[in-house]
Amino acid sequence: MIRAILENISLWTIPVLLVGIPLIGMIRGVKVYDTFIDGAKEGFQVAVRIIPFLVGILVAIGMFRGSGAMDLLTNALRPLLSATNFPPELFPLAILRTLSGSGSLAVTTDLIKRFGPDTVLGRTAATMYGSSETLFYVLAVYYGAIGVKRTRHTVPAALIGDAVAAIVAVALCAWLF
Repeated sequence: MIRAILENISLWTIPVLLVGIPLIGMIRGVKVYDTFIDGAKEGFQVAVRIIPFLVGILVAIGMFRGSGAMDLLTNALRPLLSATNFPPELFPLAILRTLSGSGSLAVTTDLIKRFGPDTVLGRTAATMYGSSETLFYVLAVYYGAIGVKRTRHTVPAALIGDAVAAIVAVALCAWLF
């Protein structure tokens, strides 16, 4: 029953948002198209301002993945992960999800190709991919766009949130599937 409810929600979410948001705007008297165009112009200006921050984070991610550090870390933690029922195959995804959207998408795609889309591992990988955000990318983009230099409690709180998202995704998928 829960699965049927989730399937219906996922089926109708995008169409409702695509129709509902402009409809609510029109009801409130907002010039929806003009507002959209103004937002697109501002978005382009922000994109130009954040290019240096994006280049920096992408170079750092490339170095981390290319060095083999991920494989070493996964192999070192394999006994602990197995003991806690966290699939070791998903650990690289949990780490890369905080760093890179494209990197974590590549890992998710690889996991789904290797284990299949209808397996618990494939579904868990997809759930993990969708349950959190690329923390350091978001910080680089948004904080870089507005000039924030000190992140204070943002990084620890967001890392805790990402860890909880990964653990809950594994637990829920094990329970549901």
